[in-house]
Amino acid sequence: MSKDYSNLHRKSVLKYFWKVIRNYKLPFYVTIFFQISASALDIYIPFQYLKLWEVLTVVDAEKLSQARNLVLFILLLNLFRWAFRRINTFTNDYFQANVMAGLRKQAYSYMIGHSNSFFANSFGGSLVQKVNKYAKSFEKLMEKMLSDGLPLVVRTIGTVIALYILVPTYSYILAGFCIVFITTTLVVSRLKLKYDIKASESDTKTTGALSDSIGNHSSIQLFTGHEYERERVGAVIDKQKKATLFNWYLWDGLFSIQAFYAFTTEFIVFWIALQQWSVGLITLPIFILLQTYIIRLTESLWNVGGLVRTYYDSFSDAQEMVEIFETPYSVNDVQTSISFEDVKGVVDFNNVTYVYDKNNTKILDDFSLHIKSGQKIAIVGSSGAGKSTFVRLMMRLFDVTSGSITIDGIDIRDVSQENLRQQIGFVPQDPVLFHRTLIENIRYGRRDASDEEVKNAATLAHCDDFIDKLPYGYETYVGERGVKLSGGERQRVAIARAILKNAPILILDEATSALDSHSEALIQDALHTLIKGKTTIVIAHRLSTIREMDRIIVLNGGKVSEDGNHDELIQKDKGIYKKLWDLQAGGFKNRL
Repeated sequence: MSKDYSNLHRKSVLKYFWKVIRNYKLPFYVTIFFQISASALDIYIPFQYLKLWEVLTVVDAEKLSQARNLVLFILLLNLFRWAFRRINTFTNDYFQANVMAGLRKQAYSYMIGHSNSFFANSFGGSLVQKVNKYAKSFEKLMEKMLSDGLPLVVRTIGTVIALYILVPTYSYILAGFCIVFITTTLVVSRLKLKYDIKASESDTKTTGALSDSIGNHSSIQLFTGHEYERERVGAVIDKQKKATLFNWYLWDGLFSIQAFYAFTTEFIVFWIALQQWSVGLITLPIFILLQTYIIRLTESLWNVGGLVRTYYDSFSDAQEMVEIFETPYSVNDVQTSISFEDVKGVVDFNNVTYVYDKNNTKILDDFSLHIKSGQKIAIVGSSGAGKSTFVRLMMRLFDVTSGSITIDGIDIRDVSQENLRQQIGFVPQDPVLFHRTLIENIRYGRRDASDEEVKNAATLAHCDDFIDKLPYGYETYVGERGVKLSGGERQRVAIARAILKNAPILILDEATSALDSHSEALIQDALHTLIKGKTTIVIAHRLSTIREMDRIIVLNGGKVSEDGNHDELIQKDKGIYKKLWDLQAGGFKNRL
């Protein structure tokens, strides 16, 4: 994504930076103090060399003693400057490392509190990148401002003051040089930003074109598109070349202007100095001092353009994360939340309506349902009927648009999200695991569980069947998102988590769908043990798994269309459940 500097909210970025920086104010102020002190010595030490050169114009014992004292004093000043820079460096290392860690924690802590819909509408890799760019933007900004920006200010002001004390005429010339140099650089750099954006956009398009073409190389081969793709991608690359070349020309043009200012100012200073030296108004040491100050000042001024670019880049990078900070949570805990205690598992949906988007698409419409404590129900219906929404609302991944959901008579919005979800065990249809060991993944169901409790849960879920065959057993890493395990193995791990959690309410989102027949039979035995005494809600896709449920709720159009057990619903000739059952049990066979 190309950068956009047109609408930077610098105050907002600095506000969030300061929330972390204020925890490290002492190293922050120490770093700035010693950087200023070291930069001030950059101005003061040449001033002492001036005195040394003036002493050395005459050779006698007294002058030799003065010269030695000055050399020792200069050595002492250099030692101080060395010490100041070392203190600055190590303090800055400590400061930046801690602040960057704090910024990452700040970003992660807020981001992870967003609702399910936030993550559903965002790329995981993009969110990770925003967290890292947020911390890196602070590093870039601080590094550039401390190493270039602060010394530039000190050296510019210090040089002008030093020359004003010695020979005021040259202080005016160098002050004018600095003003013109910095103003020109700022103006050109600001104008150049829009071309930086164009160059960045062209680079992004080139990356996209290359990725699209290389990623579809098999299609290119099958449809003989080599020449077409060469021309297509080549045209994109040529556009990038033009944008980049023009951008480089602008940068070189700025350098040319800066160099012209530098040598012109140097010529003017030396021309006037020669005239004054020739009539004895200044000495040769002052002449040399002028040269030293001009060279050092010009070196510092060269960095103004880079400072401007880093300044805008850093705020642009940080702003992406700040926009997330300033996006309010869609699901919030009330400040005076109560807690569930000794949950019986009575669940009520009271006239619940859930609107999915701005087009007022209703997934659930005035939906009501009463589930008794310990009751086993199944939720069925065609795709889009609201089964997944039912689960997400109950676990408060989303909030209802109207109506309420209660557990044991308590509105789930009146308890914290954490406390609510502690009462619910959940086994998803497609479990996603952490890239951690198997024992860590199972223990995620109850993180204070002992190894023995974890292994007992794994045994009940028949995870030990495959874990015992792994080279590292329970210490085996499962890979990113659990890719080293089969779908059935991942699902058994998810069931082991639910067994370990032992929550009073259990939600199974077709928990055996990815298992083979043998494993399914084993898991069904484990589930029969697991669901005893628990309010159980099964989201059913395969109807054969729910025949023994106490109730089967058929959803249609966001409302309860049918409610009964399997034997009752199968008798309704025109019922939705019977149609679904006939389709799965023999529908495909009848079409042959």
